[in-house]
Amino acid sequence: MQAILAELGLDRCPNFFRDGQFLAALAAGVLFWLALSYAVPNARATQVFIAIALSVCLLQPIMEELIFRGILQGELLRKVWGQRRIIGFSLANWLTSLAFIALHFIAHPPLWALAVLVPSLLFGYFRERHHSLYPPLCLHIYYNTGYFLTTGFPT
Repeated sequence: MQAILAELGLDRCPNFFRDGQFLAALAAGVLFWLALSYAVPNARATQVFIAIALSVCLLQPIMEELIFRGILQGELLRKVWGQRRIIGFSLANWLTSLAFIALHFIAHPPLWALAVLVPSLLFGYFRERHHSLYPPLCLHIYYNTGYFLTTGFPT
């Protein structure tokens, strides 16, 4: 079990809340939500259902981070070519982010799906920076919660 947790980046919880870049990424979430709320007319939610909120704000981020940053990015980082850097991000992070965008094309219009690129790269960056899945999990939950509260649309 410990090996599986280590493979997924869940074997330790670093002090990422002391990381200035991580705190900046949290602050960037507010700007992201504001931009989304102004980009979509009538985006304010009129009703918030608990089941949808839990799914969007907790279940989906947890599952997506386990699959994308835990399994996929973790496996790609094991490859020498996956560790290669392009514009400051690993190739493993870029490929994982492209797969993450592809998943979002299922439920979102193309522009919305493409909009997850920057948050996805941030999630992957902090997964690598702290060698843990906890920072991207926290960021993803935080971003999805803001998205849900400002738009009312499921992610």
